[in-house]
Amino acid sequence: MINNMKLKLSNTLSRNKEEFKPIRKEEIGMYCCGPTVYNYAHIGNLRAYIFEDILRRTLEFNRFKVKHIINITDVGHLTSDADSGEDKMVKAIRREGLDFTEESMLKLAKKYTLKFKENFKDLNILEPNIWCKATEHIPEMIKLVEKILENGFAYETSTAIYFDISKFKDYGKLAKLNIEQLEAGARIEPDPEKHNPLDFALWFKAAGKHQNHVMQWDSPWGKGFPGWHIECSAMSMKHLGEQFDIHCGGIDHIPVHHTNEIAQAEAAIGKKWVNYWLHNDFLVMKEGKMAKSKGEFLTLQVLKDKGYNPLSYRYFCLGAHYKTQLTFSFEALDGAESALKRLKENVVSFKENNDSVSNKKIEEEYKKRFLEAINNDLNTPLALAVVWEVVKDKEIGNNEKLKLLCDFDKVLGLGIKTFEKEKVVVSGIIDELLKKRDDARKNKDWSKADKIRDEIKEKGFAIKDTPEGPVLEKI
Repeated sequence: MINNMKLKLSNTLSRNKEEFKPIRKEEIGMYCCGPTVYNYAHIGNLRAYIFEDILRRTLEFNRFKVKHIINITDVGHLTSDADSGEDKMVKAIRREGLDFTEESMLKLAKKYTLKFKENFKDLNILEPNIWCKATEHIPEMIKLVEKILENGFAYETSTAIYFDISKFKDYGKLAKLNIEQLEAGARIEPDPEKHNPLDFALWFKAAGKHQNHVMQWDSPWGKGFPGWHIECSAMSMKHLGEQFDIHCGGIDHIPVHHTNEIAQAEAAIGKKWVNYWLHNDFLVMKEGKMAKSKGEFLTLQVLKDKGYNPLSYRYFCLGAHYKTQLTFSFEALDGAESALKRLKENVVSFKENNDSVSNKKIEEEYKKRFLEAINNDLNTPLALAVVWEVVKDKEIGNNEKLKLLCDFDKVLGLGIKTFEKEKVVVSGIIDELLKKRDDARKNKDWSKADKIRDEIKEKGFAIKDTPEGPVLEKI
C-alpha cells in the first residue's frame, strides 16, 4: 500500500466493501473466469476483462505482485449453466458445418481463442501469467471429483457424477439463495436418478444424450468429460493452490457457476477456498442484455470496422463503476472517442511544449486523490475526473502533467506514453492541391493560395505553415 492508503474492494461473499488483506504478502492469487471459445466474445463479455485488468493494475499499483490466471473453456460448458442442453463447442461445430471430430473441436477452439487474445491486445488488457485450457487439465479434474466423492459430497448415477447440495451446509451462500424456493421452481432437465433438482454434474458419462460426445476421456467411471463448474475449481487450485485471494467474473456467474465452484472446492478441501469474490455488472443495449444465444451481438471487430479506436471502448467502460449496469449506445461511444481524442491532443501538446513548472504540493495532492479513487473499490469515473483536472491545471508545467498522467495510466491502461501526433495520409488530390498552393505562394499569388487552403479545408484538413513546410492536420 502506498502511504498506508488501504485498498478496499466490494466482496460479493460478504456484500461489504472490505479492506484487502492478502493470504501471502509475496504474491496475490487471482483467478478470472475466461471464455468458452465457441464464438467471438461480444463487447459485454469484454467489459468483464477490462474490469479485471483495472483490478490487476490497481493491485500492482499498490505494489502487490499478482499471479493472474484465466481459463479457456474448450469442452464441457453446456448451453444451460445448469447442466441441460448440449455442449456449446459441439453446437458450434454444427453451426459452422464442421465434421464431428476432436480435430474440428480443437481447431474451432484455437480460432476463437486467438481472436479473444487479439481483443486483449486491442484493448490494452494485460495478458494473464497463465492461460489454462480445460482440455489440458483433465487429470486434475478427475482427481478433484474423486476427492469430493471420497468426502461424501457426491454420488454416481448411470449418466453422471453429481454433487449433492444437501450435504453441503452453506450451499448458496455466495448468492444468498433460498434453496427450498429454487428447488420448488427448478426448471432443470429432469433426471430421475438425481437426489435433488439442483444437484449439478461434476463429470458426465459418455452415456445417453452424451454417448457420442466428440471429446471423451477415460476415468474411474468410464469414458466421459468434465462438467463446466469442476473445470474452474480444478484449474485454479492447480495454479494458485488450495486457497487463494481473488476470484472474478460477471454477475451472471453468481447464482450457478460460482455458487457451484465454492461448494465443490470447499467440499474437497474442507476449508474456506477464496477470500474475495468480485463481479462486474452487465453491459446492456437499449433493447436489453446482449446474448450469443440470440445470434445478435456486437463484437469489438464490428466497432473497429465502423472506424472506432478499440481504446475508445475501454475509455467508455472506465466512465462507469464496474458494479453498475452500463448501457451501450453509439452516441455514448462517440462521446468516449471524442474525450479520448481530446486527451491525446493534450498529451501530444505537452510532449511538444515540454516546459517544467514544479509544484510538489499540487502534484502530491493529485497522486493522493487518484489513489483514493482507485483504492475505493476501483472508482474509475472519479479517477478519470482527476486526470482531466491535471490536464487543465495551470499551476504545474507540461512535463509534470505528463509524469502524473503516465503514472495514472499504469492503472487506466489507455496507452498515454504512446500517444503521438496522428500521421496524416492524404490522397493524390490533396497532394496535388498542396503543390498548386506552394506554387501560388512562391509566385506571391496570396489570393489563389488562400482559395486552395479553403478547398483543402472543405476536404477535412487544416494547413499549418512551418519553417519546414506545410503540415496537414485533420479537422
